[in-house]
Amino acid sequence: MERITEQASRYDHLERMSVNELLAHINTEDHEVPKAVERELPNIEVLVERIVERMERGGRLFYIGAGTSGRLGIVDASECPPTYGVPHGMVIGLIAGGDPAIRKAVEFAEDDREQGWKDLQEHAIGSDDTVIGIAASGTTPYVVGALERCNERGILTGCVTCNPGSPVAVAAQYPIVVVVGPEFVTGSTRMKSGTAQKLVLNMISTATMIRLGRVIGNRMVDMQLSNDKLIDRGTRMVMDQLGVDYQEANELLRKHGSVRGALNASGNKEQRG
Repeated sequence: MERITEQASRYDHLERMSVNELLAHINTEDHEVPKAVERELPNIEVLVERIVERMERGGRLFYIGAGTSGRLGIVDASECPPTYGVPHGMVIGLIAGGDPAIRKAVEFAEDDREQGWKDLQEHAIGSDDTVIGIAASGTTPYVVGALERCNERGILTGCVTCNPGSPVAVAAQYPIVVVVGPEFVTGSTRMKSGTAQKLVLNMISTATMIRLGRVIGNRMVDMQLSNDKLIDRGTRMVMDQLGVDYQEANELLRKHGSVRGALNASGNKEQRG
């Protein structure tokens, strides 16, 4: 059966279209993505709940994929430490072909059915960890093989794919299948499929971090203060929460190293007073 992600575009003779027509049609197709994601919310919810249970026991979250899918996993994983102040080894993104494949395609790397599990073993993967395979087509051997090995060893598995009934969806214990339909450029899954994967990964990591207590109210109180913009943002958070001026808030933030630290220290001081 032909995969949905490989079906012919609803549009033809793209080379004859004006720039305005190209952009309008791409935008029309993109409108379908959030609708497709919405249909998968119940499945995303269950997977997040299972992830949180394991991470509360010290487990980690792994994303594993090839090409665009692998890069999206790496991007999501790499944003967790600066945004939520978690250790770099808590959410890990792996890509077929290793780090060189982040920038440049590594030929045939995704076709090795055993390499995904080998890459996971480099991180001493265990039973409290979760592995999410990311594959728009749902057929990537690197991902399928890794999920199957994880299942054999009692490791929780999920996936984000765009083809129902695909090998990746079958291999995952908790599949998320976002059916976005044919791509504007036939088979170019970096487009709608990639956008859908990005939206789902945003949901998974954000909801997980919130459930793990990494947000207070709606604020990133554990974010890393790695540049002037974030220091200013943190300072204003402290100002808002404590009702102090900018200078005092900035001094508290720098002294305690995070918004949470500044708020906790001030709370303890008030309690002692």
